[in-house]
Amino acid sequence: MIRTLTCMPVLFLAILSSTALMACSTDDQTAAPSAESNKPLTATSSQPETQLHTVRTAAETTRDQYRHPAETLMFFEIEPEHTVVEIWPGKGWYTAVLAPYLRQHGQLIAAHFAQESPVKFFRNARQEFEQRFLNKPDLFGNLQITELAPPERIQIAPAGMADRVLTFRNVHNWMRNNQEQNVFDAAYRALKPGGILGVVEHRAPADFSREQMVESGYVSVAYVTQLAINSGFEPAGQSEVNANPKDTRDHTNGVWSLPPSLRGGDIQKDTYLAIGESDRMTLKFVKP
Repeated sequence: MIRTLTCMPVLFLAILSSTALMACSTDDQTAAPSAESNKPLTATSSQPETQLHTVRTAAETTRDQYRHPAETLMFFEIEPEHTVVEIWPGKGWYTAVLAPYLRQHGQLIAAHFAQESPVKFFRNARQEFEQRFLNKPDLFGNLQITELAPPERIQIAPAGMADRVLTFRNVHNWMRNNQEQNVFDAAYRALKPGGILGVVEHRAPADFSREQMVESGYVSVAYVTQLAINSGFEPAGQSEVNANPKDTRDHTNGVWSLPPSLRGGDIQKDTYLAIGESDRMTLKFVKP
């Protein structure tokens, strides 16, 4: 059953900030980011386990204003005893939030790039991730790594093990190799009945073709929703916490025109910085 009331545990807030949401909040399907959530998250010494905040770099906390980690993970109903699979965590922006939160009573599984991937970027990101997060149980718990390299390697966790499977801004990457449905199917297999798939993705206009989505990096809500339904999921809500109305979604270099990529260099750089990071959907699906 999907609850309509979610409380952020004290430890989660301590990891993130004293400025994050301090009380229970309802799952508002259309709630916009609060003014408070646009401030960089900083910890205070008065909170329990505040030392864990130091695992996040200044560059990471600066991006909280665009990614709203506390509100996003509240919407996905993450609890400290959960087994959570994070798909393709990259260098670990969200891992630095999730791993300390789950370290004592839960389990984080990073379904990462293949260690021997032919793609240099993938190999380097995996290596940096391992250097930062592995073998540091006092900070990150017993973090486990599996490999996702569809279609060859597709088991992200043992079947029916996970309470939550999360992916942040990855669907467009899988679309490049026509593997998006395979990954959604893998998420479904990994989840327990009643488990939740949480998806954050750059949001395309409703009339974008699949080709436009692949080229631009923006994916439509309808497309993501259909992938989930095809796998057997039921839609369980959406939040506007990661919306950005300044993003026109028609940039020369697609979503990569915007920060942090700024693929166009100095060309219109000030304009793109003023827009900020992309407009994003935040969707929740449940395995019956």
